[in-house]
Amino acid sequence: MNVFRIAGDLSHVVAIVLLFLKIWRSQSCAGISGKSQVLFALVFTTRYLDLFTSFISIYNTFMKVVFLVLAYSTVYLIYLRFRSTYDSKSDSFRVEFLLVPVAGLSFLKNYAFTPLEVLWTFSIYLESVAILPQLFMITKTGEAESITMHYLFFLGLYRALYLANWVWRYHMEEFFDQIAVVAGVVQTVFYCDFFYLYITKVLRGSSKLSLPVSV
Repeated sequence: MNVFRIAGDLSHVVAIVLLFLKIWRSQSCAGISGKSQVLFALVFTTRYLDLFTSFISIYNTFMKVVFLVLAYSTVYLIYLRFRSTYDSKSDSFRVEFLLVPVAGLSFLKNYAFTPLEVLWTFSIYLESVAILPQLFMITKTGEAESITMHYLFFLGLYRALYLANWVWRYHMEEFFDQIAVVAGVVQTVFYCDFFYLYITKVLRGSSKLSLPVSV
């Protein structure tokens, strides 16, 4: 554990809690990609199957449970509790274009060809692209509410802090996880344009993030 990992975990929790509270308080999931949230729930499910096989620490177990509960609670709000407010027409990203390559890659490139290891690898690859339906939805509609902006910012910050965590571990522990690092870099790249637009809008005091509408 180091300050970068702890800060990254906190940023991740803040992002998910912000999204959950946004939906719960407004009783609406307008502007939220249900497909991205399902993909994130799948990420946590396939990554944390070791909850039933190994114990690392109370902190580790607690965080895994928190992520799983929040992920599935958010999916529940979108597809059941506030289903009438879900904009399925705008949430039109073809997730099979993500799932099929990710699944294939997890079988080809992993550390051990065992069920848990392949599923863990699958979760790492999938997390790197799971946000794409949400970014696609924002681009399609042309704008995002401030809470959605904050959610994406903290989600991107979490990944950036984890990159710093890996750099720290490489120098201090000589630990290097090639799969996680490469996937993390890919995921962070997806947030680069958003970070620029987010900071620009915050400085201008705008409550919404406007993007060019895709044709």
